[in-house]
Amino acid sequence: MSITMGRDEWPERGELVVCAVRKLENFGVFVTLEEYGGKEGLIHIAEVSTGWVKHLRDHVREGQKIVCKVLYVDKRRWQIDLSLKAVKEGAKRKKITEWKSEKKAKKWLSLALAATSSKPGISKEELGAIELTFLDAYGSLYDAFEDIVRVGKGVLLELGIKEGDADAIHEVAIANVKLPSVQITGYVELKSPVPDGVEKIKEALVNAEEVVEIKQPDKENAEAENKEKEKDTDAVTVECFYIGAPRYKIRVSAPNYKEAEKVLSDAANTAIEIIKRTGGYGKFHRTLS
Repeated sequence: MSITMGRDEWPERGELVVCAVRKLENFGVFVTLEEYGGKEGLIHIAEVSTGWVKHLRDHVREGQKIVCKVLYVDKRRWQIDLSLKAVKEGAKRKKITEWKSEKKAKKWLSLALAATSSKPGISKEELGAIELTFLDAYGSLYDAFEDIVRVGKGVLLELGIKEGDADAIHEVAIANVKLPSVQITGYVELKSPVPDGVEKIKEALVNAEEVVEIKQPDKENAEAENKEKEKDTDAVTVECFYIGAPRYKIRVSAPNYKEAEKVLSDAANTAIEIIKRTGGYGKFHRTLS
């Protein structure tokens, strides 16, 4: 995601932009580009809809927020030509979601920095400088806030943010950002012949749930793996459920499918290994047959 909200830049041809409808004319619609300092663009009537347009008000209205595709940009003449009909519904929803997230992130940053300032409020220049730091590093303020939650305050210090500001931004990020996650399930078949077999199975499932915490890094790659663990451990959860002996469900939540599948495999193997050490039987099933 790359959003240049509030920066003195121009959109690129083919880019999707969020616009506010300003004025309707017989030949088209004048809009302001929300992410580009309110620069003005024009949607020719032929670019409003795939069908015949009799009345523009049947399609757009003043003040409405719409998503358009950039067709042409002439910086010297301050001309931006746009298309409304070229934007598919799925792309429109995604763009609006990104735009709203970016607005929220900008507000969070402003609130955090205002709280650390001894002055009545932080200046636009100071706020803008930190915004640009985030945008240069991540391409998006919201992406920056997500990484702050994953990695911690250290990422802010690495970007040159002052300690006090870093503390405030980190606190606001933790309070407001919910990391995206995916959820997958798998199943293990566990049997133990020993007298306390039920307890052994419970032990195996408890260890499966703790697989993220108990995983130890290799000495050779300790530093790199510890850094990755710091990023991902809090965002990964493993839960085990009884569904009817000898089958048990394992549910994993993680930031992405690749991580989720790896953790699911590790959890299942951990449980199976413990049971096999007691002379029992264990098998992993990705789905119930």
